[in-house]
Amino acid sequence: MKQLLITIAAILLFKNLSFGQFEKLRDLQQQFIDDERTGSNIMMVFQDGETIYRHTQNSGKKGDKDIQGDTIFPVYSMTKPITIAGMLLLHEKGLVKWDDPVSKYIPYFTNLKYKNDGKILPCKNELRVIHLMTHRSGYRYYGQPLLQKFGGGAGGASFEEPQPNQIKYNNLDDFVKDVAAQPLEFEPGTQYQYGISNDILGRLVEVITGKSFYGYLKETLLDPLEMHDTKFHLTRDEWDRYQVMYINADNLKGFTYLLDSHWTFKEGNHAHFGGGGLLSTINDYSKFCEMLLNRGTFKGKRILSETSIDQMTSKWVEIPESDGSNYKDLSGCYYGFACYVLSKPELDQGNSKKGMFAWAGYNNTHFWIEPEKKLYGLFMTRSREFGWDIPIALRKTVNSIVE
Repeated sequence: MKQLLITIAAILLFKNLSFGQFEKLRDLQQQFIDDERTGSNIMMVFQDGETIYRHTQNSGKKGDKDIQGDTIFPVYSMTKPITIAGMLLLHEKGLVKWDDPVSKYIPYFTNLKYKNDGKILPCKNELRVIHLMTHRSGYRYYGQPLLQKFGGGAGGASFEEPQPNQIKYNNLDDFVKDVAAQPLEFEPGTQYQYGISNDILGRLVEVITGKSFYGYLKETLLDPLEMHDTKFHLTRDEWDRYQVMYINADNLKGFTYLLDSHWTFKEGNHAHFGGGGLLSTINDYSKFCEMLLNRGTFKGKRILSETSIDQMTSKWVEIPESDGSNYKDLSGCYYGFACYVLSKPELDQGNSKKGMFAWAGYNNTHFWIEPEKKLYGLFMTRSREFGWDIPIALRKTVNSIVE
């Protein structure tokens, strides 16, 4: 740790920055704790090939757990960009086309139906791969009474009564079979609805490659990126590194593991959900961010093509104004593949440059990439409720320090 601090100090001196200039970033990390937004949290900023800031702010509160570099977090929807990267690799090799019908690979998705004014009607449009990539499939996230099948909200949860097991599946084939039997919310491709589309992509990968979804990600992305702590399961020893969650929502406040009961994380389970099932560490996920910042390369190795990075950050969907309070903080952005991309910086509250792209996870893990500044930021904690104000405050503070 002492050597790390010396190294960071030298980098800051080279960049004409000082530890004092980053004091407000450390203060912000503490403010999240004081305002009861998060428990312990960890933050890093990387620019021009070097880590220029890294700080852990532990809360010291009863029930919380100090964070280390190898602390394991469920990254929830920060799984999605990794799933997308896996799909982009298949696309580069010509193994899948974005306009392919999903039924070409998974016959369950033939003869789908959708909801329309209280009626269930046959779909006229094919469900295509691009609809799963861009959340225009018609599948949403599901709460009760489908909680045990597809996951959903914490309705009725308490510290004393853990949630029912949401992930009852042992494999993705059973999962997509049940999903395909459900009516879509709308005709495929006609609207945007954030939901389980990327979870379906996991099964698509398995069918195309003949490998387990995790096995494919491990071979093509996780091992080349040296992300050895990023996986869908925990060993007995790894549970000791798993971070406790702070919740401050509805009538619940405090630190708990009980609300994790809906995830199995068992080694023998093969239902690897590409929309939210990965576990990772800040040390691991920073390597994925570095690869994105470097337009597809990591330590001189080509992981993704520059064309794939461009596709990931291209404009695929306008952010719906009807998303209201959930996405009002994404003003000036559009949706790429598993990321929001800033196209109108004059509307951005975080003072980022045009082209900034980012994503987040349900328990307030956040990353953003600033291509123009050759910078990425990564923040990890475990807290509910989720808030877009957290990454906005982080970006605004970092951008006030770093040119």
